[in-house]
Amino acid sequence: MTSLVLGGGGFIGGHLCEALLAAGERVRVLERPRLKLDDTPELRQHVEWHEGDFTNPVDVAEAIAGCDKVYHLISTTLPKTSNDNPVYDLESNVAATLRLLDLIRQANFPCKIIFVSSGGTVYGDPQTNPIPESHPTDPICAYGISKLAIEKYLGLYHRLHGIDYIVLRLANPYGEGQRFDAIQGAIPVFMHKALANTAIDIWGDGGIVRDYIHIADVTRALLLAASYKGSHHIFNIGSGKGTNLNELLHILEQLLDRPVRHRLLPARSFDAPMNILDVSKAQRLLQWQPEIVLRDGMARLLQHMKRLC
Repeated sequence: MTSLVLGGGGFIGGHLCEALLAAGERVRVLERPRLKLDDTPELRQHVEWHEGDFTNPVDVAEAIAGCDKVYHLISTTLPKTSNDNPVYDLESNVAATLRLLDLIRQANFPCKIIFVSSGGTVYGDPQTNPIPESHPTDPICAYGISKLAIEKYLGLYHRLHGIDYIVLRLANPYGEGQRFDAIQGAIPVFMHKALANTAIDIWGDGGIVRDYIHIADVTRALLLAASYKGSHHIFNIGSGKGTNLNELLHILEQLLDRPVRHRLLPARSFDAPMNILDVSKAQRLLQWQPEIVLRDGMARLLQHMKRLC
């Protein structure tokens, strides 16, 4: 089997590539030229690396040739910034994915797509928690709208052209290898600032609840989704449990055995107050189960970050 990982140089992509290699698969990566291969030395020696742009159909056509599976992990925007330029979000994510689907259709070879969507944004303000896959989808940011649009186009191309696909609506992934200098990812950002003894920014009163899932559990879900043969296409992947920002701080203080500095900032309009995913469908049909509890996962990440600092 040959698997193409779109965005294989990123946090999720790097872990996925390692898991695919361990499973004996041939792995190909399409990644941006500005991501230096030296940043991912463990992948450089073992994968077929294609430098290219996801928005360039020539680069994508070369990358997908002969692949059995395509893991679509690429997103050019973040929930926090996507509303600033919805046109760019549409063109670089939705239009680029449509070109990918057309290239697969025109090539006329069987190729399964596993798309990483966003369980944290496609549902909008939840009417109930935990949120099942049948919950209404009403995103409140352009990022979530683009993810949902891609889901719909995957369904359309499956209906019209028989392209097989699976959508995984992820909760908030975290774990070793995640960037701690980025603007997304509360757990690594909190840890980095705590280790540097700088103030952690809390938007609102700290009561915002999210579902955090360790990268090892995410990777297992991606592998199981690729081998799933049933009729369902959309699955939530999360811990099934909610944790608010104040609780994250408390766990971090326990792990560090000291208080951490933080400051409260005005709440943001695009933050839903609570988002917890119902993962019973994935448990039942994919035979997948989240295994790493939050405190243990945070302890692993903290030890990893201490070694880097």
